[in-house]
Amino acid sequence: MLAGPCLLPTVYRYDLISCHDCGVLHRRRPVGAREKARCVRCRSVLYRGVPPDLDRIAAVTLATLFVFLIAQFFPIVEMEMHGSSISATLFDAIRTLWMEDMRAVAVSVFLFTIVFPVIELGALLYVSLALRAGYRPPGFHRLLRAVRKARQWGMTEVLMMGILIAMIKLTSVATLVFHAGLFAFGALTLMLTVVTSFDPRVLWDIGDRVAGGRLPAPELPAGAPARPPLACHACGLVAADSGRRHQHCARCGTTLHRRYPDSIARTWALLLAAAILYIPANTLPMMYTDALSGDTQDTIISGVIYFWDTDAPVLAVIIFIASIVVPVLKLAALSLLAYTTQRGSRWRPYQRTVLYRMVEFIGRWSMLDIFVITLTVALVRFNSMAVMTPGPGALAFCAVVVLTMLAALEFDPRLIWDHEEEKSGEQHV
Repeated sequence: MLAGPCLLPTVYRYDLISCHDCGVLHRRRPVGAREKARCVRCRSVLYRGVPPDLDRIAAVTLATLFVFLIAQFFPIVEMEMHGSSISATLFDAIRTLWMEDMRAVAVSVFLFTIVFPVIELGALLYVSLALRAGYRPPGFHRLLRAVRKARQWGMTEVLMMGILIAMIKLTSVATLVFHAGLFAFGALTLMLTVVTSFDPRVLWDIGDRVAGGRLPAPELPAGAPARPPLACHACGLVAADSGRRHQHCARCGTTLHRRYPDSIARTWALLLAAAILYIPANTLPMMYTDALSGDTQDTIISGVIYFWDTDAPVLAVIIFIASIVVPVLKLAALSLLAYTTQRGSRWRPYQRTVLYRMVEFIGRWSMLDIFVITLTVALVRFNSMAVMTPGPGALAFCAVVVLTMLAALEFDPRLIWDHEEEKSGEQHV
């Protein structure tokens, strides 16, 4: 369902919504269950027809949090080799990386798989329970902003795929016994999919009603020139542009910008750093293996070859795409977007916007190899027979993933459409 466009609004507040990808203003229209309201210009999803059921939000989030705790504190898998056995939780795997002087990688895995998911679940549960009880809790706006940020970096589904690949790899050298943590992570992946369907902007609207009603319409100074309104990317509130240099959202306090400051320059800087690190990420060893049969060094390519030679072509293709194709495509796609936008190109804006959405969606999947290494080095610790340790390539590759994700977040897709607006004479947020 397409939302109705609103190019020159007279009411700036709750009846309007701005497209995140192109900046077009729309008037809100009711949508049915399982329906989506899309932008009339770039067809980005503006909002979904999900009823604001606080009971459902609180119940699903609480259940997901319990499953999350089970996944963290119970062993994922146990590895048995020649009478010896080792089991590992996710905490054990992260601690192993830390002890092997891969502290930057350990911190990254800890943040992406534990900290950010627990922030999302904890904040969402706290806010929904408070609103259900009829009051807006302290720190309401900060908590909902934290939910939005945490969703951008949580990688539970990528971790689950990494666990499965690591287990398939290790079944060829030892016997594996599955534990409760593995099944909890599987359930957690599915349940988090439901949790991410809860739009924090709905909770912001409920919070306003609980606090005593909506904010009053803004008052502009007498004689102030008419400017297009500003939209808050955190809570979605559309407000009049007061003309002040540093204007903040009247609802959540987020600094408002018509376009992200220095978006193109920041994107280029992050892309350049990622491109430099991509070379050692693919040439340096990702993992060392010290075994009775000899010492080996594994790079990304050698890992792909290993799965291909062991009659697991599907896994070889998955790792090849996630660890080699996706980083290259991200670098190429973001470079194309930054270059064409910087040059003021009007070439295929819709297609470039779709390309940006794809980069945002696939960005986190490059962490797959890092998660495979995380579990593998925690399980293969048989001192007399075999020991696996992470290599410097893992650090470089982790940095590439983080830098490209940051580059995608710094790029403002609304810049793609600015020159189209100049051509048509339209004004948008």
